[in-house]
Amino acid sequence: MNSTSSSLHATPVTAPERIASIDVLRGFAVLGILIVNMQGFARVSSAYMNPTSGSAFVGEEAWIWTVVYILADTKFLSIFSMLFGAGIAMMSERMMSRGLSGTSLHYRRQFWLLLIGLVHAYLIWHGDVLVAYALCGFLLYPLRKLNARTLLWMGGCVVAFVVPFWLLAGLSIPYWPEADRLELVAQWAPPQEVLDSQIAAFRGGLGEQLAARAPIALELQTSAFLGLFLWRAGGLMLVGMGLYKLGVLAAARSVVFYRRMAVIGIGTGLPLAVAGAWYKVDQGFAFETVMFQGALFNYVGSVGVFLGYIGLVMLMVQFSRLPELTARLAATGRMALTNYVTQSLICTLVFYGHGLGLFERVAAPGRMGIVFAIWVLQLLWSPWWLKRFRFGPLEWVWRSATYMKPQPMRV
Repeated sequence: MNSTSSSLHATPVTAPERIASIDVLRGFAVLGILIVNMQGFARVSSAYMNPTSGSAFVGEEAWIWTVVYILADTKFLSIFSMLFGAGIAMMSERMMSRGLSGTSLHYRRQFWLLLIGLVHAYLIWHGDVLVAYALCGFLLYPLRKLNARTLLWMGGCVVAFVVPFWLLAGLSIPYWPEADRLELVAQWAPPQEVLDSQIAAFRGGLGEQLAARAPIALELQTSAFLGLFLWRAGGLMLVGMGLYKLGVLAAARSVVFYRRMAVIGIGTGLPLAVAGAWYKVDQGFAFETVMFQGALFNYVGSVGVFLGYIGLVMLMVQFSRLPELTARLAATGRMALTNYVTQSLICTLVFYGHGLGLFERVAAPGRMGIVFAIWVLQLLWSPWWLKRFRFGPLEWVWRSATYMKPQPMRV
């Protein structure tokens, strides 16, 4: 049976086929991503990497940035990336168990994810990650049948590629042409008139916003993708395939395994993240030392931290601790695509000119308050929705397009 004809008989994952621990982990990740993304929603684009850009880095701003950087920055996005890879392996395995070839199904699935990501990036919020995941999914699918340990080693090497690359880039800055160096410094810490122009655009109408946001989205999908996302997200997707095949994400390993995973991961990764935060602050967020070398502490440390977080979540599932929260996280994870895009819709309505226009008007404590409010909303509405419908709204669109026919929606 060829891949085209077989995929026409394929169906979305059924309730008995779902792995509850992966749903919980996905819900944990999609909520955690918002902590970091909030900086991108509420502040000028340069502040995402350089929090001193356009604002006084003192008091609550400094403390909240430090905590978010250490505990959340890159960690939840890493889990999200890893789960996309696990999803590829899981879907391929499910098709094979049914005697079907899922190749054409996979590429249609990635195509529609790419389209959803492009709409999200250019019409809603420029900080989209779905485009990167779709592109990596196109490239990595042929590797899905490798054994688990090969996938883990390969994924680790791909992630690690960035380390020497960034280190050499940082050390080479003194030798760059002056014009190139000054251009990047101006992007790292733009002059006030540039910041004022961006603030006015984001507080303006949709046309003004799109003109300001489209170049940022394009840069993320081109130079940033080739310089970072291809390696980080792509490598972690391979790691996710490997961890799925080893049963790590299904809470199928021993309690001792997950305890060691949590202790060793967090114990090794967190000190590096702390060192990275200290180094950046100590260097005054200077471009020459912080842009590349200064980012490597957290880049490496985040691997240990996110693996530690996975260990903690698996233990929570195994011991059935906080069952109400676990059930709500699982529902949030089943609707991760809808919840991810909904976060963007809510935040752009709060901060951009077509909504409340609070861009660069909300301090760090207020931004964290908004994060908490959205968490509560999504933890409440996701179970409510799934009691009535089989899929989240965007999950239904994605699946219906992938399988080329409307899927039954009502429970």
